[in-house]
Amino acid sequence: MPLIINDGHIPDHWTVHQSLRPANSATANVSENGVSNQCVKIALINNMPDAALEDTESQFFSLLEAAAGNLPVFVYLYYLPDVPRGDRIQDHLAKFYRQPDELWRQGFDGAIITGTEPRQRNLRDEPYWNTLAAVFDWAEHHTASTVLSCLAAHASVLHSDGIDRHPLPDKQFGVFDYKRIGKHELTVGLPRVMRFPHSRWNEVLPNALISHGYDVLDQSDTAGVNLFIKKKGDSLFVHFQGHPEYGSHTLLKEYRRDIRRFLRQERPTYPSLPHGYFDTSATNLLEHFRTRAEAQRAEETLSAFPELRITDTLKNSWCASALAIYRNWLQFMIARKPSALPSPSLTPTARA
Repeated sequence: MPLIINDGHIPDHWTVHQSLRPANSATANVSENGVSNQCVKIALINNMPDAALEDTESQFFSLLEAAAGNLPVFVYLYYLPDVPRGDRIQDHLAKFYRQPDELWRQGFDGAIITGTEPRQRNLRDEPYWNTLAAVFDWAEHHTASTVLSCLAAHASVLHSDGIDRHPLPDKQFGVFDYKRIGKHELTVGLPRVMRFPHSRWNEVLPNALISHGYDVLDQSDTAGVNLFIKKKGDSLFVHFQGHPEYGSHTLLKEYRRDIRRFLRQERPTYPSLPHGYFDTSATNLLEHFRTRAEAQRAEETLSAFPELRITDTLKNSWCASALAIYRNWLQFMIARKPSALPSPSLTPTARA
């Protein structure tokens, strides 16, 4: 079943995506009949920087659509007005997003709160901190479960438990192996070893989380914790330090962006290759390009970046685990709704 976004007021990039799929009359029936105990209503609070905001929309839309199977999932878009924006994205937000003031009057089955690019060492000094903290407080009592991605996960544990993030010596960047170490409804059907993408400069430590009552559900020898949970108020808060929603090419786009910043003298060092992401041939191409970029440090050099030769070599090795977690998350929320009918099938469909 297609995802139902903003009651049909859909961002243009997803309208194109949706036109490739057959229409499903069940969507209209659910909307018209208001069968609230047999669908899931989610607030997506998208705080990502301008360059990634629309890609993030697509990533979560695609993941939720694939995980939902026959379950109708309604998604409503929200933003924090305190996150700095350029004119084009301001127009996009004005057209398709709602401000958080509208959240306070509503309840949702679930919420997804994304991170954004950190600007301050102390998250409490970010211009959006007070609004983000208010969203956390709202989610505790107006959702059955809330997903927090990357910086949002760090901000949440700081706000509710005073747990500080710790800076890393280099960006935790790439795809990392994780061992499943805890049992929970969210991890049903997951393999013992999973892979997840990460892109962050900071981390929260497992000992600090455990000492404040969090359940850590996976662990990596090289990348720390990815998934951890805690009941806060009426809501199960599901924290990801990584990005299971990422598409196959997202890390490549981020790597290219970081190279551009190096060439523009906006960062002092050339970015490290994403861990566990490129195959040998792609790695050789990129190391060759690095030699050229370090010798010719100017933005024009980026025109020689071998993106097209690399794109087809990339594989999404985390898709199955991401689908399983989000399918379990949707089932978790359905199980907590008053319902006299069997739950719709949550067998995931293939992601585009």
